Amino acid sequence: SGRAATFAARQPVGARALAAGSAVAAGVCAGGALLPSHCAESPLVDVSCLTKVAKTDDIGLLPQPLNPKYKTALVQFYVPSQPFGGSDKSASGHRYDSLPIANGMIASGMSCQLLHYLPSEHDTFFKVLEGFDAIIVRCNPGQINAGGGDQMKFDDSMRALQKKGLQVWPSPDVMMNMGAKDALCKIADLEIGLPDTLAYYSKEALDEGFKKTMAFQPRVIKQNRGSSGEGIWIIKLKSGEYCKEFGESSCTDDDVLDFMKANDNHAESPSSSSS
Repeated sequence: SGRAATFAARQPVGARALAAGSAVAAGVCAGGALLPSHCAESPLVDVSCLTKVAKTDDIGLLPQPLNPKYKTALVQFYVPSQPFGGSDKSASGHRYDSLPIANGMIASGMSCQLLHYLPSEHDTFFKVLEGFDAIIVRCNPGQINAGGGDQMKFDDSMRALQKKGLQVWPSPDVMMNMGAKDALCKIADLEIGLPDTLAYYSKEALDEGFKKTMAFQPRVIKQNRGSSGEGIWIIKLKSGEYCKEFGESSCTDDDVLDFMKANDNHAESPSSSSS
């Protein structure tokens, strides 16, 4: 877990990106230069052989640049058995962050085409990807398998594209090593980390570590893998009284905690002993 400040410290970057995305959507930029929204449509990588999964015509996506510096694709996965195709999707079938990311790429002079990977089109899909310069992978862990695909097969095909010189962000190996939440623990002692960021692999470790960190600052508790707020709880001491230094004290079983679930704001207030 990491204290609220751990994630708050990273929010300004996201906030700036969101602000930039809003500016892009409005067709303006700091320098006053015209954005690609003023450019004519240009030939892109031909993806007509792939099934279009999105339920809209990419409403909100800026027109692609006339002469893109690089051609990129943003790859998503729609899980048919889940509402909206997954908790990371809007009613359009796209991830909530897909359009802002794509518009940021377009504003930088690159084309960015929104694609959905279908296991039934695996070979065709990866043949089409060879026409791009870079691939942005935005598939939540577990989604491909949940949708009848094979994550290992998908990852191996992405590695094959890398060997051909294409950029893949993030690569399967980066996701393997840094995609889990315990990556924050690996950087806890660096300048960009916080020493009260802990991972719990046993009840004993949870009992000791959680009570010590909870006494110091509000907590953000996450399962090791997942996204879109799934399995994430924001926890605060009901009293609001925290110690000044990490390790100075620990919570007791009599302390009352306020829990809020990140993906739906559902709130509970059990004691620390029942957590």
